[in-house]
Amino acid sequence: MSEIKVRFAPSPTGFMHIGNTRTALFNYLLAKKLGGKFMLRIDDTDFARSKKEYEDAMRESLKWLGFNWSEEARQSARFARYDALRDKLIADGRIYACYDTPEELQIKRKRAMAKGQAPIYDRQALRYTPEDIARFEAEGRKPHYRFKLESGVIEWEDIVRGHCQYDAEKLSDPIIIREDGSYLYHFPSCVDDSDFGITHIVRGEDHVTNTAAQIQMFEAIGGKVPTFAHLPLLTGVEGKLSKRLGSLGVRELKAEGVEAMAICSFLAKLGTSDAIEPFYSLDELADSLDFAKLGRSQPKFDEAELKHFNTKFVRNMPYASVKERIDVNEDFWNEVRPNLDIVADIEAWANICYHEVAPIIEDKALTDLAASLLPPEPWDENTFNAWMNEVKTQSGKKGKELFHPIRKALTALDNGPELKTLLPLIGFNKTLKRLKGEKA
Repeated sequence: MSEIKVRFAPSPTGFMHIGNTRTALFNYLLAKKLGGKFMLRIDDTDFARSKKEYEDAMRESLKWLGFNWSEEARQSARFARYDALRDKLIADGRIYACYDTPEELQIKRKRAMAKGQAPIYDRQALRYTPEDIARFEAEGRKPHYRFKLESGVIEWEDIVRGHCQYDAEKLSDPIIIREDGSYLYHFPSCVDDSDFGITHIVRGEDHVTNTAAQIQMFEAIGGKVPTFAHLPLLTGVEGKLSKRLGSLGVRELKAEGVEAMAICSFLAKLGTSDAIEPFYSLDELADSLDFAKLGRSQPKFDEAELKHFNTKFVRNMPYASVKERIDVNEDFWNEVRPNLDIVADIEAWANICYHEVAPIIEDKALTDLAASLLPPEPWDENTFNAWMNEVKTQSGKKGKELFHPIRKALTALDNGPELKTLLPLIGFNKTLKRLKGEKA
């Protein structure tokens, strides 16, 4: 068996959104599980919309997610190769010029549909006479080019969808070159997949019909047909692909404190028969990959659900997964993490416990009393409530009148982490000094 090789082939026409993140993830996990290679291919044939800032951001997102690639290519550097194969297939009669205008094609589609027929191209271009072509060119028409499908059944075994088959006569010959000479997705993709030895193509189910045509393209250029897996497309919670879902990107999620492995864990199990549980390494997640567990229905992606899952992810996060990013020891992390929503929340706790605080004394009589009633260490999570009950009894104060001055003295903040958890971390000496108004 040849080495497994997959590719992620984004077009740099926008930022990396949750849909193509999921596609990249499944490709990467498949390569990792089977000991294969993961290739990055930049599909930048759309010069008008492709931008370097999108490509740079995409690379940054892939690296942050941990999807390291061993090889890369860009389509804009391979036009000579596409052109050479185009010319060969024109000579072979598999690519042909069409002079139909968009308006003419639309009329044909409407007529076919009015007759209850599939709106496929009628191949009128194959019946052009030299006089027809001369007339079109005199009118200033520029040809677009189609790939001619051969009659017969096109079939393949899809990793996700099972047996797939299409009658080629019920498909339109796909347009592969626009009037301006630029290539559409189909043809360059097949050439690249063939040239770079891609063995498995994992992509969205919106490409299923493309696959039928591309199988014949692979055969026409003498390439080996890869194995295909077509993933059900994500929808929003309202049952359709929302504009927000289409634009929700890795950059935004990262900025909001969502962890890379939380995104990967969530997307890998969404729409499968497995429970969505935290995985803290891509190796572990790859080992669990099983396409047979993917359902055929379109999974619903809920951003709020992902963020709720991220909280669960952070609160169970082992110190080894986060130690390079935080300035606290393992005991502190393990004590505090059940109270965090995102990793960055640890900073508030560390600032209060590790760094000097200038206390704010709102009620000196109360904080003096609290200092005199401060119990000796050792302290635990029950110490604060027992201490406050005693202060409450002797001061007659309760609620905000009791707790707010204590919080301001210990943290100099109006709001923040739970004091019952904070107190043992601050420790007796710092607590006593802060209650007395001293920096500590």
